[in-house]
Amino acid sequence: MKMQKTDIGVVAVMYAVCALFYYMNTQLKKESQTYPTFTIALLFGLTTLYLVQMLFKARKFGVESGADKVFAGFQVKQFFVCLALVIGYLVLMYYLGFYVSTVAFMVVTLLFLRVPIPQLALSVISVTLLCYLAFSMFLGVKMPAGLLF
Repeated sequence: MKMQKTDIGVVAVMYAVCALFYYMNTQLKKESQTYPTFTIALLFGLTTLYLVQMLFKARKFGVESGADKVFAGFQVKQFFVCLALVIGYLVLMYYLGFYVSTVAFMVVTLLFLRVPIPQLALSVISVTLLCYLAFSMFLGVKMPAGLLF
């Protein structure tokens, strides 16, 4: 399998995300930096392993564009509606808080993508419960409450 040029962009974005998170992590108190530093280092390491794997593929099998595969079946309407929903989610989170806006965002997005109701309900319940248990209960992270609450 040939290395795809589009993978180079993925690696660049992941390194940029690591750099951004590292910069944001330096703004935290020293005692709060341990877990984020570990997570950033893990992400950086996995991205580097992916880069090494890409280089081996390029050397062994060659390089191809990959853009035709990446954008096969691309639906412009679906992309822009989902982008608008994400922006709306961020605005909604500012006013209604994390949990209410997350449930609303997931329901509207999954309905737009025509996900059957049983899978929609299971997804919304499980993601909300997982976020609550992982962040609020286990890690003790204060989630955004919103201006209205």
